[in-house]
Amino acid sequence: ITIIGDESHIPYQRPPLSKQYLAGEQGIERVYLRPEKFYADKDVTLLLNTRATTIDREARCIGLDNGDSLEYDKLIVATGSRPRILNIEGSDLGGIHYLRTIADVDAIRADMGQAKSLVIVGAGYIGLEVASVGVQAGLEVHVLEMEERILQRVTTPEMSNYYHKLHTGRGVHLHTTTGVSGFAGNGRVAQVLCGDAGTFDADLVIVGIGI
Repeated sequence: ITIIGDESHIPYQRPPLSKQYLAGEQGIERVYLRPEKFYADKDVTLLLNTRATTIDREARCIGLDNGDSLEYDKLIVATGSRPRILNIEGSDLGGIHYLRTIADVDAIRADMGQAKSLVIVGAGYIGLEVASVGVQAGLEVHVLEMEERILQRVTTPEMSNYYHKLHTGRGVHLHTTTGVSGFAGNGRVAQVLCGDAGTFDADLVIVGIGI
């Protein structure tokens, strides 16, 4: 068995990333699905920092980004999903993050240690989990959501209302029917622009608008 992955880490769980790992409550070893020794003992080869670029189904061969190729008898493609990217004014400024990988969370944690104001774009599960960690870390947290209620695409109005009260009770500022039109700053984000809804100061932004 050979596992090809373009990240530097051995296989890991993603759900803890936006909660226990981001909060520093869970170390990297607890995030890994298995210890590295497991793969060696089971004769599983891990090709990390490696991207598969081509599949030749007739020749049963995978092309890799380092120029090598790998023959296979059986092939499983399990690439998962990618975060939706905000392509708007200022979206390339420093301090704007997405949360999908361990490397993403490590970068967020590094910035969070210096931040005072956090704005989260999107009130889905990822956004609300990060908001909870942010207020626990002492940041001023604003969550901006385009829909009329939080978690609108995934749960009932009753559950949305429950989580709305839960988060606001813990100090999170929730803003529904609020869309983001751009980001402003000098090399690094300083403000989130929301058109008629106004402007929010932020030295750290997390975008969580789906996959």
